[in-house]
Amino acid sequence: MGFPKSIARLKPISNAKSDEEESSDSHSYDSWLKKHPSALDAFDRMMSTAEGRKIAVFLDYDGTLSPIVDDPDAAFMNDKMRSAVREVGCCFPTSIISGRSRDKVYEFVQLDNIYYAGSHGMDIMAPLHPLRPKDSKHHTRAVDWKGNKLVIYQPAHDFLPEIKQIQNSLRERTAGIKGVNIEDNNFCMSVHFRNVMQKDLITLKEQVESVLEEHPHFRLTGGKKVLELRPSIEWDKGHALEYLLDSLGLANSNDVFPIYIGDDRSDEDAFKVIQQRAQGHSIIVTSIPRDTKASYSLGDTSEVLLFLERLAWWKKKTTSANSININGTRE
Repeated sequence: MGFPKSIARLKPISNAKSDEEESSDSHSYDSWLKKHPSALDAFDRMMSTAEGRKIAVFLDYDGTLSPIVDDPDAAFMNDKMRSAVREVGCCFPTSIISGRSRDKVYEFVQLDNIYYAGSHGMDIMAPLHPLRPKDSKHHTRAVDWKGNKLVIYQPAHDFLPEIKQIQNSLRERTAGIKGVNIEDNNFCMSVHFRNVMQKDLITLKEQVESVLEEHPHFRLTGGKKVLELRPSIEWDKGHALEYLLDSLGLANSNDVFPIYIGDDRSDEDAFKVIQQRAQGHSIIVTSIPRDTKASYSLGDTSEVLLFLERLAWWKKKTTSANSININGTRE
């Protein structure tokens, strides 16, 4: 059985060694850090370019706010991280853009002062843009618990019936493979194989491939120990970032400054957008060398925590300094 073009470039799945581990065999981390310096070490330099601008913060979830774990349903963030995200949300417009379903990410995070985009940005909860057409396709009006007007944007809504078919087929065809975890992320289906035995990986890939062949309007992408089937629409985390900036009224602003932190391949689409805008900072979370469009790096979730805490502290310090008038008294 040949591989469809949509997944022809995916490497054979393996639990023996990850893509990142293979990369580390041939690259020096110290050398890599010269191209992608630590966002903690370079913090002052980074923020000197952001001062006085409209900062918006975008965060991935798994591997960024929560460590990667064997059980996807147990990827909880700790209280310190939740507190840090809450503080950042109080300082800047903040959004989480995840491959998980939007509802699931909210269950993990449980914060109401940030925005959520699930399914790699195919399910977005955003501020209601006053200029957006009221009858715009795939938009639904909503209200949060505080009475704030929001909009839910789901560009892949028409694919929902077929996604349910894919879910049923995947569960049936992988039922005999021990360790596989099929996760319904609403607008994409994730096949986790972190706990699948090495001898079963080829069979698993063949079964996933067979399902994909029956649904030509879907594509297969890969992440950390996961294969994902999602609609073949021109939409990704980069588009989600742009949509959220537009919803926040920042899309056409010359002084907008997005900061995006993520750890997976899907985050590269957002890194690319920031690179093309030539405004903002992109930060990859990794402890080993990787090909990336990100400008800066953080080693793991503990460093993400430190960066977020420092970012909130920087904002409060800057605000306090700006509130002092020329006579040295607070306004």
